[in-house]
Amino acid sequence: MVFNNFRTNYIIRSVLLTLSIFGFSYLWYNTNLTMTLILVGLLIIFQIVAMIVYVDRTNRVLNNFLESIRYSDFTRTFQVESLDSSFDKLKKSFNEVIKDFQAVRAEKEENYFYLQTVIQHIGISLIAFQKDGTVELINNATKKLFQVRTLHNIQGLREFSPEIVQKLLTIKHGENTLVRVREKDDLLQLAIYATEFRIHNRTIILVSIKNIQQELDEKEMESWQKLIRVLTHEIMNSITPISSLSSTVKLLMQDIISSLEGQDVAADDTESLKEVEQALQTIHKRTDGLLHFVNTYRNLTKIPTPNFSIFKVTHLLSNIHELHGKEIKEKGINCNVIVEPESLELSADEHLIEQVLINLVKNAIHALEEAENPRLEITSFLNRRGRITIQVADNGKGILPEVLDKIFIPFFTTKPQGSGIGLSLSRQIMRLHGGSINAYSEPGKETRFSLTF
Repeated sequence: MVFNNFRTNYIIRSVLLTLSIFGFSYLWYNTNLTMTLILVGLLIIFQIVAMIVYVDRTNRVLNNFLESIRYSDFTRTFQVESLDSSFDKLKKSFNEVIKDFQAVRAEKEENYFYLQTVIQHIGISLIAFQKDGTVELINNATKKLFQVRTLHNIQGLREFSPEIVQKLLTIKHGENTLVRVREKDDLLQLAIYATEFRIHNRTIILVSIKNIQQELDEKEMESWQKLIRVLTHEIMNSITPISSLSSTVKLLMQDIISSLEGQDVAADDTESLKEVEQALQTIHKRTDGLLHFVNTYRNLTKIPTPNFSIFKVTHLLSNIHELHGKEIKEKGINCNVIVEPESLELSADEHLIEQVLINLVKNAIHALEEAENPRLEITSFLNRRGRITIQVADNGKGILPEVLDKIFIPFFTTKPQGSGIGLSLSRQIMRLHGGSINAYSEPGKETRFSLTF
């Protein structure tokens, strides 16, 4: 309608201008009315100028409108003076179009902020980057995982782990991979999945990163528990009757030997019977030992459900220090207990955590037996990820690298008199608390066990 009005207005102006020109020509050739010719000529000039101004005014408005669209500037409006003219109707139509653009833009911004909120809220780390490593998007979970405030390029993670940088820059579309990162206070098993897409001639790689160390530990512990249940059940079923029979036969042999002592029996026969008795006694002793062994390892599957309560970490560590104070003093060990901040509180089963710490402190004292200037530190603090951590560190002989990954396996021990159950039991207790236990060691310099809640 607006453009129809503009065309009608333009046609009327053109017709009037044409008639004025014809009238001027007629007067020029057929009359001597000079004043009339001047007036008609001025009228023609006025009509030409008016038409140019009219068209130019429309073009300026149209140009402003197109520039607003080109530069996405939808704050501009066109003032409408009256709806009677086609020009004002044109401006009204432009205003309505700009208003529609504003609505579309507002909707896009709302969707963008909604998507950003969702991405930042997700607990899985997300990174979007180009082929050259330029990062376009990271969420809060990524910042927390890698302990960074901003990340402009994947190379910025090299200090955290060179392996993960190499893997991110070479990962393919749809590829799943696992990267292991060992920190002094923690062990991370990072599962990485990548997808690739194109936006505006740019290739974007979106990767999700999740630390699955806790899930792996839980599955491992669950597998060990199932194995131990089966083994203990089968061993008990087999050993119990053997122990009972060997005890019965041993008593019978003792009665037989006693009855033959007063009779005229060859010395070789008596000696043979005594050897059989000793063999039965050995069998009975070993079966009893094996039964005790099996009953001991049943503890791995019979940990009570934690009774959670809130208590001060300072109180817990002070109790641990008092329990071992005499032994620490006798062996000349320099022991420090540090809690930062002192008001730090923990929600856990105090008795179970105390048992874990007792086991770790005993191991540390044993490791310091041959150390010069033995030193033991029991500390608690908030780690880089804001989680409560308790550490037991010593400068003893340490743990060899090839042994470090095996120390939490049930039955594995490096001590001659060890049972291999202490650290396994400690890991299971930490799992029941939703936490983890990790070890770091530099043989001869420092060994540190970290409980993270």
